[in-house]
Amino acid sequence: MKIHTLLLTICLIAGLSAKAQQQPDPNFELYILAGQSNMSGRGYLTDEFKNEGDSRVYVLNKDNKWILAKHPLHFDQPYVGVGPGLVFGIGMAKASTNPKIRIGLIPCAVGGTPIEHWMPGAYDAATKTHPYDDAVERIKIAMQYGVIKGVIWHQGEANKYPERVKIYLAQLQELIERFRTLTNNPKLPFVAGELGRFRPEFSGFNDELTKLPAMVPYTAVATAENLTHRGDTVHFDSPSADEFGKRYAKKMLEVQKKL
Repeated sequence: MKIHTLLLTICLIAGLSAKAQQQPDPNFELYILAGQSNMSGRGYLTDEFKNEGDSRVYVLNKDNKWILAKHPLHFDQPYVGVGPGLVFGIGMAKASTNPKIRIGLIPCAVGGTPIEHWMPGAYDAATKTHPYDDAVERIKIAMQYGVIKGVIWHQGEANKYPERVKIYLAQLQELIERFRTLTNNPKLPFVAGELGRFRPEFSGFNDELTKLPAMVPYTAVATAENLTHRGDTVHFDSPSADEFGKRYAKKMLEVQKKL
């Protein structure tokens, strides 16, 4: 990184810290990243993906401090890797025509969590976390600095069973409404991602998920068509996670144009 770019970055991060004592910066556009492991990122972090980033894209880290965004964004497991969030953020930054716009990513995903654990007070014993409550705490901190502009959501592997798929959209609608109430934005854009099409048993879930935009206004679904797994038939590989990030950004921009 060139010296002048480094100095600019330091100044911007320092400025973000100062903003908490003032009004949220309308040019700091924030996005919630929620769900389970494929949002958190399980793509292998090879050298090719270690240098991805953009000087306009920040992430709220584990210590609730804003830093330049790099893979991995999440910290729910020691083996986190490449997920869709970073490239999504870069895509949103590049799409803006306002040179003052910066993007802030709020990682909230927790691997293995069913949607039932994304309710107020719900506890996930496997990770010893309260996924929804923990997310709310981080979102409230982030809102001191900027403005929430949307949510990207990838979850469902834990809810793939037919009896759970039947009630999934109702549960997801409730979650969306809670996020919208929390952010005081009844039209907050929400983009959900399909489960990997490489696994046939996910097809029923994906078929149900496609009904979301007709059921809940200002939502969209990002397709997982032609994306591949890392070898475990569950988690997207790193190139696919990057591609998914682009698809999330495209859908988010489409929803935002309807506002």
